[in-house]
Parts: sequence; structure tokens; C-alpha cells
Amino acid sequence: MQPQPREITADYRRRAGILTWSATVVGALMAVALVVSVVFLVRADQDTRNAAYGYLALVLWVGIAAGIPVLLALAISAARMRRRVREQQR
Repeated sequence: MQPQPREITADYRRRAGILTWSATVVGALMAVALVVSVVFLVRADQDTRNAAYGYLALVLWVGIAAGIPVLLALAISAARMRRRVREQQR
């Protein structure tokens, strides 16, 4: 005998939407950080007096690496919640 799934509430739908938007925002920030880090590397490579930009690029890469688990947690949770909402609507 399998337990009956609980009813999907409006609060659950709202939280699924919040998680989806949060994952989108984190992903966009990581993409911007990647582009900015490449720009910093180009600036650091052009002139040795701009070597600090290379270190800033490394800091951004560490931030991106630290953000990957956060992005995965948000995206996987949001996908499961949204799939459950879609299945319940059928």
C-alpha cells in the first residue's frame, strides 16, 4: 500500500516559482562573472601594470566554483517541484 501524495498548495506553487527564479538569477550572475573574468584576464595580459586584474579574475573563478553547488541545489529542487505541480494539474 503506497502513501497518497499530498495536495499541491498555492504556497508550494509559489515556492517552486521562487526557486526557479532564484536558479535563473544565480545562473545569470555566474555567466556575467565568467565574462567579466575573461575581460579581466585580457586586461591583465595587455599590460603588466594591470596584473591585479588577473587576481580579480581568479577571485571570480573561485566564486563561480563556490556557486556551482548552490546553482545545482536550486535548479534540481525547482525542477522536481515544478514537475510535481505539472503532474498534479493533469
